[in-house]
Amino acid sequence: MKTSFKIGLSVVLLALVFTGCSRKNNTFINRNFHALGTKYNILYNGYIALEKGRETVDNAATDNFWELLPVERMQLEEDVFFPGQGRNQDFERAEEKAIKAVQKHGMNIKGKEYNPQIDEAYLLLGEARYFDQRFVPALEAFNYILYKYPASDKINTAKVWREKTNIRLENNELALKNLKRLLDQEELEDQDLADATAMMAQAYINIKAKDSALPQLRIAAEHTKKHREKARYNFIIGQLYNEFGHKDSANMVFDKIIDMHRKIPRPYYINAHLAKVANFDMESGDRIEFEEYLTDLEENRENRPFLDKIYYRIAEYYRANGGDSTAIAYYNKSLRTNSGDQQLLAYNYSTLGDMNFDEANYRAAGAYYDSTMTHQKRNSKPYRVIKKKRENLDDVIYYEEIAQVNDSILNLVSLSEADRLALFTEYTDNLKRIAEEEREKAEAAERRNSGLASANTTNKVGKSSRANPKGAGGKQEFYFYNQTTASFGKNEFVKIWGDRELKDNWRLSSKQTNKAQNSNNASTSVNLEDDEAFDPEFYISQIPTDQKVIDSIAKERNFAYYQLGAIYKEKFKELELAQDKLEKLLLNNPEDRLILPSKYNLYKIYVELGNDAKAEDMKANIISNHAESRYAQILLNPESALAKDENSPESIYEALYEKFNNQEYATVISEAELNITKFEGDPIVPKFEILKASANGRLNGFDAYKEGVNYIALTYPNSEEGKKAQTILSEVIPVLAQKKFIDDSRAQHFNVLYPFAVDEKDDIDAFVKDLNDAVSKVTYFDLTTSVDVYDANTIFVVVHGLKSVEGASGFAEILKENKHEITRDFHAISSPNYEIVQRHKNLNDYLASQ
Repeated sequence: MKTSFKIGLSVVLLALVFTGCSRKNNTFINRNFHALGTKYNILYNGYIALEKGRETVDNAATDNFWELLPVERMQLEEDVFFPGQGRNQDFERAEEKAIKAVQKHGMNIKGKEYNPQIDEAYLLLGEARYFDQRFVPALEAFNYILYKYPASDKINTAKVWREKTNIRLENNELALKNLKRLLDQEELEDQDLADATAMMAQAYINIKAKDSALPQLRIAAEHTKKHREKARYNFIIGQLYNEFGHKDSANMVFDKIIDMHRKIPRPYYINAHLAKVANFDMESGDRIEFEEYLTDLEENRENRPFLDKIYYRIAEYYRANGGDSTAIAYYNKSLRTNSGDQQLLAYNYSTLGDMNFDEANYRAAGAYYDSTMTHQKRNSKPYRVIKKKRENLDDVIYYEEIAQVNDSILNLVSLSEADRLALFTEYTDNLKRIAEEEREKAEAAERRNSGLASANTTNKVGKSSRANPKGAGGKQEFYFYNQTTASFGKNEFVKIWGDRELKDNWRLSSKQTNKAQNSNNASTSVNLEDDEAFDPEFYISQIPTDQKVIDSIAKERNFAYYQLGAIYKEKFKELELAQDKLEKLLLNNPEDRLILPSKYNLYKIYVELGNDAKAEDMKANIISNHAESRYAQILLNPESALAKDENSPESIYEALYEKFNNQEYATVISEAELNITKFEGDPIVPKFEILKASANGRLNGFDAYKEGVNYIALTYPNSEEGKKAQTILSEVIPVLAQKKFIDDSRAQHFNVLYPFAVDEKDDIDAFVKDLNDAVSKVTYFDLTTSVDVYDANTIFVVVHGLKSVEGASGFAEILKENKHEITRDFHAISSPNYEIVQRHKNLNDYLASQ
């Protein structure tokens, strides 16, 4: 009886289980069976995976406290993922759990869902996709909840998440509209209210309505239950107050963050302190108390990971307070912390560069700007600003280096033999001392290492011998049969005696054959005696003695001084530096071409500095010693200098450029040469040079143009024209060098050439008149004519616009037959080949190839 009862009970229970597993029967047991399984098994594990993934995303994100923080701590990635691929396995697992909950436990019967946990499964699905940065599929999941489960207790949470997703998809106005309606219609729980208002704030920030974001962030900070979010929202509020210029309000918010201390991540706590430091009022604040506050931040051991930023803020304080030397020390301390904050490194290097620039240490400033750019995002606005500053320093660094090197050489040239010997003897003695110290350190280190190795090996061998003085079989082993002891003995012998030759009396030092050891022991002494690097005469012999070489060095140095004077005056407005360079130049017997412009620039500098006596002296000097110069004319008649007279370099250049456009190439070349000599030292000279090179190329061909461009690139490397010439050499010249004629079948446009001698000017004018009359009567082609210089002896009259080489020849023959008196010899040629002929002056080669 009992057995049959148990069997019957088991059958009933099995029946209940099987019927409970059914998703198609709406019964109390079925609903609760699937709801409990969904909640406490699948969704439980899904939310664990989701939180684990969120923690991974949170840890991977790097907050940039130098800029306005985003409301949500999630760093968007630009990688493209195909369907089925994900960024994070935890989010994939959470998504799988959500899908499994729907597929295995969903009770969708006649369009109605009877499992009350399925809406939460879709919420988990949307959140997993959201954090996996698949925002469109996430939006679908949230919309499905709103569509299918309007009575769900998660409906408000789903609405907030939908608008978060819309904001990620840059639908900011739509998100704001929906969130405002939600807040008007529903009374949200604290966390939902915090999430909704926080995302509204982000949407306002995105559309540049930051003032509207402030009240929303305050609500979010007040209602969130998470300390991390409270700190983040408050920090953003403080940043916005700073942007609006309300530093007192910002500091009050930062104090709230500081009061949370260990409840929040350390970066928020430290950066709140640093934000308060940046807001310190230099005029009304208590500096003594504030400096104690800075010292506490610096000395707190818990702040060590943030010392890079702390040092930077302390440096900024001292710089603003006039303590430049202390500021520089702290900027360098910040750099030496090996910070991984690229923006902070850029700030440090940029500030040090600016400080050196302000002190006219342009070479050091250039080095700091170079370092700044390595820590900035390429092609960003800050990068372009620093790059422009750095490019402006190229010229001054280049000429300062020339001036410094050549001054040093010329100073050595001016010394007597005795002074030279004394100078270089002191230098080589210092080198010897350093070499001796290095040798002693190396020998001491070698002795320490050798002693340590010997002791370790002895201990190992000694212990082995004491532990087992016999071989493995208990028998005493011959010394040289034991590889360990034999190897040790050989090494010790070599260390003590060296590599000795096997012969009698090997112990005698005179019999040593270890040449390597001898050379090592005496290497320093031999080098110190024999190495030319330690011989003063070696350096003295390098000093130039040839007067031509010395004059060339002096000439280069003088030109560098002139360029530096012009750069300091015009580009950097450093009038004292410009004055110093130009005055030194005039004392160094400069070339005639540099004297007058240097004097005139000095006159202008004296006027701007208010040194009237020197200005009058220089004016009188120019007028009396250079009466015929245009500078003297300007000084005598200042009003003419205000107007652009016909004798100014600019006016002369413009007139010459007009002649270039009129194909007066020979005139352009000769006049450009005269003006290059006349205005040498003036910044406009490279313009004349490049105009001359272009005219030379048009008249004499590719090789002449290449030579001229190369000369400009080498002679004026730091001018705009020199840089342009360098670009032409590297990019344009290789293309122009092409001399191979193309096949006529590949061309689309053709010309007819009528050659004339240069001295046939009257014949050319008459011919062009007749040709234009004939061409005007041709309506089936769009023809034009031109007169092109070919070389110094030949001019082409050209008809353009024909469609084939046969058509070009036929057109010329028709002109003859129709008695248009156009009976000159002609050549039919394609437009690409005509360009090659003009460029390389190789018409004969072209005709020979036909």
